Amino acid sequence: MDSPESKARFAGWRRQMVETQLRQRGIGDQRVLEVMERVPRHEFAPEHYRDQAYEDHPLPISHGQTISQPYIVARMLEELALQPGDRVLEVGTGSGYLTAVLAELASEVVSVERHAALADASRQLLERMGYKNVRVITGDGTQGFAGGAPYNAIIVSAATSEVPPPLLRQLAEGGRMMIPVGTADTQQLELIRMEGGQARTSLRELCRFVPLISE
Repeated sequence: MDSPESKARFAGWRRQMVETQLRQRGIGDQRVLEVMERVPRHEFAPEHYRDQAYEDHPLPISHGQTISQPYIVARMLEELALQPGDRVLEVGTGSGYLTAVLAELASEVVSVERHAALADASRQLLERMGYKNVRVITGDGTQGFAGGAPYNAIIVSAATSEVPPPLLRQLAEGGRMMIPVGTADTQQLELIRMEGGQARTSLRELCRFVPLISE
């Protein structure tokens, strides 16, 4: 449990993160900015990385995974343009940080994580933090979760050489997907919109994510 002094310190770091890493770099979605200033990223970080939680870089967690850089999280969320009534599929729960942010921006979040230990830990933390609109599932993220489809938005937190067809099938008409596509060395964010039953792709910025692994 954070002391009042620690809570104040972390809150100050969050405000600074939002101002310098997000707003000053062009993130303009006010809902995204407000939620990222509210959600305590340090709670999702390993104990020895908590004091780095609001710095401008990814944080390592167990099983070779990471918590993504705050700017990249905000950029992907801004592109998705989430609405309060949206149902969202997240591929790669990891620490649960992005899951928490999504839960504050959308009505329902289904999150798929291939590592059972990570899924269990994230599920427990999200429950302790009071999130009721989240379902964390252990499974193969490349298959999405058909039981909750269709989704208004899909966000993928791992890189793939090509977009998995099951994810496209689970995207609702008018839905949006953000996914990093490429090799281990060169990846680019892609925004995919489902329009008239066709997936229309536009390229966004370069990025670096852990690989999306199929079972």
